[in-house]
Amino acid sequence: MTETTITSHFAAGPSNTPVLEVDDLHVEFRTPYGVVQAVNGISYEVSQGETLAILGESGSGKSVNVQAVMGILDTPPGFVTGGSIRFHGNDMLSMTAEQQRLVRGPGMAMIFQDALSALNPVFTVGHQIAEMYTAHVGTSRKEAKARAIELMERVRIPAARDRVNDYPHQFSGGMRQRVMIAMALALGPEILIADEPTTALDVTVQAQIMELLSDLQSETGMGLILITHDLGVVNEVADRVVVMYAGKIVESGTIDEVFTSPTHPYTNGLMASVPHAESKGVRLHPISGQPPNLAAIPPGCAFHPRCPHARFDAAAQDDRDCRVDVPTLREFGLGRASACHYSEELHRA
Repeated sequence: MTETTITSHFAAGPSNTPVLEVDDLHVEFRTPYGVVQAVNGISYEVSQGETLAILGESGSGKSVNVQAVMGILDTPPGFVTGGSIRFHGNDMLSMTAEQQRLVRGPGMAMIFQDALSALNPVFTVGHQIAEMYTAHVGTSRKEAKARAIELMERVRIPAARDRVNDYPHQFSGGMRQRVMIAMALALGPEILIADEPTTALDVTVQAQIMELLSDLQSETGMGLILITHDLGVVNEVADRVVVMYAGKIVESGTIDEVFTSPTHPYTNGLMASVPHAESKGVRLHPISGQPPNLAAIPPGCAFHPRCPHARFDAAAQDDRDCRVDVPTLREFGLGRASACHYSEELHRA
């Protein structure tokens, strides 16, 4: 399968259907100390022009999920053990490594969490951006460099023509992140995955990066998957949100619904831990305890050791013991879902 055929075939999908569909995805890491269940059966879709935010604490499986989607999971020790990943209806897990490589770039691209680590320190940023064209399209070096300059200007890097021959360490954190965005956009992806794109950046630069992504999305119509734990960033840009805990989705819905009336105790805890301007000086309410060890996930509801609403034995209703019974992700209104035995009560509260 050549690059030309695979690109044109994938671009043919109708705009009213999801571009990316992840269904019942399972990922595990096989280590000398046991099997780590990093992703435990998650499903979601992303359509053209849509922004999906994936929320959760560190260790919830957010980044592992998108690494599996991109086909860049380190194997071993990581293995996709179940589910499907479909891009315009084509199952990427059944593709060869070469076919997956041809999807990456023109189909899906990723902005990594730490730009300084992701960029090669021994090559200029212009060389690394231009390589997207020489490797995938076969463009000449001269033309690829000219396109690299255009992309640097597009992501608003000042004096791009002068800075194209600079090395990553010569850029600030915000400018390096713009270089990463330029590389991701080089081949016009339909889905852009941004994994913690504003980590370690100050508030002003964070706002600039998110504004840039929003503008580029409006310009190109690409779908955006935003991986973050920053609820403020999510509230500004996302259309829909899924909340992950212990490798599972515990709540999903539109950004307005989830933020204003969460139906899972974990989501509620995340919202309560965020400072608000109107509550200056008021003590925040952090979620007690720590996320579970994914090599030894608690039985029943994985969140029950930290949950203020957990019910056991006599306190449980209809035999729904949070220590024993695993809650399923149930639909809760149009486009909403929650994995809590007592979602209805939380919603009414």
